[in-house]
Amino acid sequence: MNIRFAEIKDVSKIVEIVNYEILNSTVIYDYNERTYQYQLNWFHQKCKDNMPVIVAEEYGEVLGFGTYGIFRPWEAYKFSVEHSIYVSREARAKGIGKKLLTELISIAKANNFHTMIAGVDASNAGSIAFHKKFGFVEIGVFKEVGYKFNTWLDLNFMQLILKE
Repeated sequence: MNIRFAEIKDVSKIVEIVNYEILNSTVIYDYNERTYQYQLNWFHQKCKDNMPVIVAEEYGEVLGFGTYGIFRPWEAYKFSVEHSIYVSREARAKGIGKKLLTELISIAKANNFHTMIAGVDASNAGSIAFHKKFGFVEIGVFKEVGYKFNTWLDLNFMQLILKE
């Protein structure tokens, strides 16, 4: 398996992975599928903002991707990033998320970011445990901030200090 920076050719697989999660999970608090053009614009904006988009690829097929961006859009937050990692449903439980997060943390440290934040659906015990293995700590839970599949959703914020 190879972890590399994403290219335009990867956008179609990225949108496929994202749309599956939108339609079938509470991993993404959104209702509407993304179009290819929407995801392409997202990709170009990430490149323009110098924010990484990486993919896990095996035998030429993208199995997952990860990215991060500035946590909030004000100047004082410029050292804090929030990350996202998604693995295709066919490729789960193969260590892909671990490889993607390891690489994102490495990139963030190399770019002198101070902290990395994860917003995790509070019912997703697997993702919470996954982040804890990397040293993320639970900071707080926002109660009933999302609504999807006729259910109120709690959002758990987790944080990893990158620079001590």
